[in-house]
Amino acid sequence: MADTVEFYDRMLSLGLARVSEAAALASARMIGRGDEKAADQAAVNAMREQLNLLDINGVVVIGEGERDEAPMLFIGEKVGTGKGPAVDIALDPLEGTTLTAKDMPNALTVIAMAPRGTLLHAPDVYMEKLAIGPGYAVDTVTLSMSPSERVAALAKAKGCAASDITVCILERPRHEALIAEVRATGAAIRLITDGDVAGVIHCAEAAITGIDMYMGSGGAPEGVLAAAALKCMGGQMYGKLLFRNDDERSRAVRAGIKDFDRIYTRDELVTADVIFAATGVTDGSIVRGIKREVGFLTTETMLMRSKTGSVRRMIYRTPVK
Repeated sequence: MADTVEFYDRMLSLGLARVSEAAALASARMIGRGDEKAADQAAVNAMREQLNLLDINGVVVIGEGERDEAPMLFIGEKVGTGKGPAVDIALDPLEGTTLTAKDMPNALTVIAMAPRGTLLHAPDVYMEKLAIGPGYAVDTVTLSMSPSERVAALAKAKGCAASDITVCILERPRHEALIAEVRATGAAIRLITDGDVAGVIHCAEAAITGIDMYMGSGGAPEGVLAAAALKCMGGQMYGKLLFRNDDERSRAVRAGIKDFDRIYTRDELVTADVIFAATGVTDGSIVRGIKREVGFLTTETMLMRSKTGSVRRMIYRTPVK
């Protein structure tokens, strides 16, 4: 059992914001430069450096890949000074490397922290995801429903027509049938090219973002990060791991997954209190991107704690070195 008494989330949250900010600032010089790898590496280096300054006994459970695939922030890597509480770390140093390279909206740096053993060790496979915001009865929509049934059910719960529902979907060839079925209901669709953590977060602030529901398949690790955000902001999420071959099933076994058909709820993806930080790299509908001024860079970070349901938006201005 994780010792949740030692998880001083209030004290750790500001440190987590600094980690997220550092990664965003490091990638700032790569915005619009067309080099995805360089942008990602800059964010990884900065995030790792800042994590190792925190008084935590941390283990990366969602990271840049397995040890043989990633030299830094790999799954299983220990981070922090080793003197603090035992925690799980889920991170994406740059969610939206392509968005950053092309200076497109909604690139973020993202990180979550929770007591040891409470974040799902999701393998690097696809996950079918479904999410809605707060204020609805449990199982208003489920993965067992067809896409059109989900739109109808959410519209009924919201007290509106299906044409008043907007669904966020990752624009991929694999989603062509999904997109067609949703459009046939009369619902609107906001297609995103990358960044499905941001896509899910949009659901939690539907009045601001205009997004009522997220559906479709994307990376399972990103699903855990998205669930961490929704646990702080409110909302429902369901995820089911998808496997294309035996190698991916083997990855799941190594990650401790035993039931390949299990549908995870938000609170099964993240089983205890969690803190979450996201800093804007490029402008988006969740947080503003990095702003360049003469001699200064300014970031905006969303910092959240599930224990209190608090959501802070923090502006950080630093001199350009």
